[in-house]
Amino acid sequence: MKAYVFPGQGSQFKGMGADLYQNSPKAKGLFDQADNILGFGLTKIMFEGSDEELKQTNVTQPAIFLHSVALAAVADDFAPDMVAGHSLGEFSALVAAGGLAFEDGLKLVAQRADAMQKACERQPSTMAAILGLSDGVVEEICASITDEVVVAANYNCPGQIVISGTMEGIRIACEKMKEAGAKRALPLPVGGAFHSPLMEPAREELAQAIAGTTFRAMPCPIYQNVTASASQDLDIIKANLIAQLTAPVRWTQSVENMVRDGASMFIECGPGKVLQGLVKKIAPEVEVSAVSVV
Repeated sequence: MKAYVFPGQGSQFKGMGADLYQNSPKAKGLFDQADNILGFGLTKIMFEGSDEELKQTNVTQPAIFLHSVALAAVADDFAPDMVAGHSLGEFSALVAAGGLAFEDGLKLVAQRADAMQKACERQPSTMAAILGLSDGVVEEICASITDEVVVAANYNCPGQIVISGTMEGIRIACEKMKEAGAKRALPLPVGGAFHSPLMEPAREELAQAIAGTTFRAMPCPIYQNVTASASQDLDIIKANLIAQLTAPVRWTQSVENMVRDGASMFIECGPGKVLQGLVKKIAPEVEVSAVSVV
């Protein structure tokens, strides 16, 4: 069975999507439509912008979404038995699989990015990658820091967890992780504590936007970050999209459950190769590849 997976923030790169735009009229149509919907030249930033411009949350998230969905639209034999997305990638997965119209998906992603940016500005916060410790040890250390917000945010693969919290909380946690034997405790160049309680204002804003958006029946299951389990129930899907902003991304568990349910081939659909690498670490026995374009 084929599982298509869609990346999240961090997989962007300068020039992303330019080849698609030049070589596919279908993709070009989506890129031009995106600029019109958003009211600014997203594609110009994607093709010509600096790394710094591409790192801005209100640019990064729509850019990765657009690149991923355009790839799926022009892919050779795009026929998923199941889909999943890492954080932002859940929206790409829903649109690519038919659960959301392109315009609605892009508007939600733009609203999500804007809400997250505002939450970041309200409370200085950050994230850090912890390598070489078990899930349980990372969770225990986070729980031991009671004066600051620090939580496990991304379960990326065995031995690689990203934590999220206040600036001071992350500083203290990194010291404690190193003392506990972490190979690395590396602060990340991000503007906020994604997938933590500090995103509560953004969660409330996204909930309103999702409530006003029409979703469609899903032809295949989506494995969502919050539960790591499959769903085609639209009420559950919407609730999980909202909860995702303050809950951890359970990527390791999602991939394990997809394999358990029959996935033998994972195809990454979007910029970069981050998810291919994570899947191989989680399930070495499966086949991984990138989407092939007609």
